[in-house]
Amino acid sequence: MFKELSANQLDDICWKHLSTLPYFRGMLRAVEHSLYARFELPVPILDIGAGDGNFAEALGTGAASLGIDPWFAPIKEAARRGVYQLLVQAQGAALPVPEESFPCAISNSVLEHIPDVQPVLEEISRALKPDGVFLFAVPNQRFKDELWGCQVLRRLGLKKAAEKYSILFNRVARHHNLNAPEVWRERLMRAGFRNVEHWNYFPPAAMRVLERGHAAGLPNLLWKKLFGKWVLFPRRNNPFLRYKRLRKLLDDPFCEDGTCTFFIARKN
Repeated sequence: MFKELSANQLDDICWKHLSTLPYFRGMLRAVEHSLYARFELPVPILDIGAGDGNFAEALGTGAASLGIDPWFAPIKEAARRGVYQLLVQAQGAALPVPEESFPCAISNSVLEHIPDVQPVLEEISRALKPDGVFLFAVPNQRFKDELWGCQVLRRLGLKKAAEKYSILFNRVARHHNLNAPEVWRERLMRAGFRNVEHWNYFPPAAMRVLERGHAAGLPNLLWKKLFGKWVLFPRRNNPFLRYKRLRKLLDDPFCEDGTCTFFIARKN
């Protein structure tokens, strides 16, 4: 059951991400945050793919979560933030937790990066209590074909070039599982989940803003390396931020033609 979020709550969610991340990342994370915030998340939470802790800090779940990530550098940054109750460096397919020990697991924009994802889903199922809930968000099959670069190349009649652009973009993004919801549903059922629900979000137009933003966000990478911050001077009236336009994505985030999919599944 969805919780209603007020305009002030959505505004706060949006600004948390756009003020701390490059806008192309912040806009997507803000939408995803607004999806998780619409559900009750029983604690403690198993967070698969903790990363640097930015998302959990904004979502407010870190203090009641065990953060898991296979990479040391992000774990180290998350530890400096003091976001998580506990952090562990581990692979998702070998979770260092007892069987049936968590009522809830989340994984945000992580599973698409794992080449062999089925063992990870089975481990998450093992770690969840009976009737435990698993919420996660991933880009879907539309992410490959709706890219702005692909659209331009196809209009020019360069179909092969469009295919190569899609392959290159998603290789750089380390996307391995850009699948339709039906594929994920089948994987989840095999892993022991039931009552799988899903909703698409992030329309193609927004995804293309994200795509082009990768190049525009290069200065943010420099600032992060020099000053430890992605955004040095956050301002809502920044002419390059288009805050009001991006904020509208949170009002009604679900859309049939969305390029990403949000799932909620319960363990048998």
